[in-house]
Amino acid sequence: MTAVIVLLGALMSAQTSTPTSSRVTADPIQPVTVKQGGSAPITFTFHIENGFHVNSNKPATPELIPTQIHFTLPGDLVVAKLQYPAGQLISFPFDPSEKLSVYSGDVKIKGLVVAPAHAGTGPYTVHGELKYQACDDNACYPPKKLPVDFNVTVAAAPATHKRRVTGQSPHIHN
Repeated sequence: MTAVIVLLGALMSAQTSTPTSSRVTADPIQPVTVKQGGSAPITFTFHIENGFHVNSNKPATPELIPTQIHFTLPGDLVVAKLQYPAGQLISFPFDPSEKLSVYSGDVKIKGLVVAPAHAGTGPYTVHGELKYQACDDNACYPPKKLPVDFNVTVAAAPATHKRRVTGQSPHIHN
């Protein structure tokens, strides 16, 4: 009876110690300051656990789930010109004749935070999520969403100085 209890305890311990963590993590994103009517660069850095990969933003076949980042934007802010890296073309043991476009290791997605000229000044928080499907050499796991949040401060645009237009040449002094 004691052996059964010890065995059950070991099995329960093994089940609870199975890692359920995300196979993809994100670096914290530095706050961004952008002037009204301007833009500022932003980079999102993700780390894919060793031994795993995710489909690239442009997978080799339409039935594969692409890696994509989406945002819920406050006010008039825009995240524009997202640039995903090119995927690596790799074949896997389950089908050595087909190469898939995947990301592994560290992945950087670049973009621009844009504040239109009429955007309100002040602090904002942008909420987003990276949608991906992690796979290893033998199987793919259910798709996941990784939260990606960052702060943006919209600063007032510099005042534009209008030159006074007169009918007189600036080279003539009275």
